[in-house]
Amino acid sequence: MSLDADAIVDRRRLRRKVTFWRIAAFVVALVALAGVIGWGGGFGSYSKRSAHVARVSVEGVIVDDRRRLALLDSIAENDQVKAVILDIDSPGGSTVGGEALYQKIREVAETKPVVATIGTLGASAGYMTAIAADHIVARHTSLTGAIGVYIQFGNIKGLLDSLGVKVDVVRSGPLKAEPNFFSDTPEAARENLQNVIDDSYNWFFQRVAERRKMSDDEVRGIAQGGIFSGERAQRLNLVDAIGGQETAQAWLKAEHDISTELPVVTWAVPQEYDDLPFAARMSHALGQGIGEAALGALGATRALVPEGVTLDGLVSVWHAQNASDASSGPGGRE
Repeated sequence: MSLDADAIVDRRRLRRKVTFWRIAAFVVALVALAGVIGWGGGFGSYSKRSAHVARVSVEGVIVDDRRRLALLDSIAENDQVKAVILDIDSPGGSTVGGEALYQKIREVAETKPVVATIGTLGASAGYMTAIAADHIVARHTSLTGAIGVYIQFGNIKGLLDSLGVKVDVVRSGPLKAEPNFFSDTPEAARENLQNVIDDSYNWFFQRVAERRKMSDDEVRGIAQGGIFSGERAQRLNLVDAIGGQETAQAWLKAEHDISTELPVVTWAVPQEYDDLPFAARMSHALGQGIGEAALGALGATRALVPEGVTLDGLVSVWHAQNASDASSGPGGRE
């Protein structure tokens, strides 16, 4: 008995639907498996259960990051971590962020050897991070140093005067809300800021002298805010060796008898949503990806919040203005 045309079409439609849902179920199963693996720390997490060297990346602008500090605490408490490699590529950041990271690394170094490798850039608070290690390795062409602290503020008084706009303020004391954007900076306010800068600079200065075993005169000669290539930094005793991760591992072998065959496992700082259920994390990641793609297409990602605006307090950074556009003006923070 033959089927009519409508029945044949219906059967084909049903077959296509079944095929679609089978494929969809397979994809969901793969995503779920990937999620379980990711939630457990990834395939690499299994090596964290055996002896290894922990690699910690310090990239971008350094701020006071409690999650990174907690990660370093976990590394210090993990008996399977035999040493730590700090992989630094940072222009610096806030002085408080650099100080907190420095002190936490010194705590880790009390129980495990720590070696720093400087990539493209390890300046200002990035260099402050490096000197917390027991040994510093840089490339010939790495940029490092920039030992110093600064605070920067703008002034639009001239513009307001031309527009006929005057801003008044009532304050509890002559230094309150000084400096500001709307009036010339009083000399007393400049002196107050200079005292704060000097205190922060002196702390940084003394850490360099202490960690690099240099006299105050030696440090003073190089701690003028300037940057140095890795090669020159080695001659100035700011770094110990030229090379990369292999050089760092060779030092660990020579000084601490840690085998170069020991796996190097990256310990990543957990993101804000890592403790959410898998489905929520997938939704977050999807939404974030769509948002970043949209902003990137509009060319708005960098323009929304300039990097320096997000730093509060004193800063210790080195960077070239619009470095990604290959322009050449110097600027900085710690």
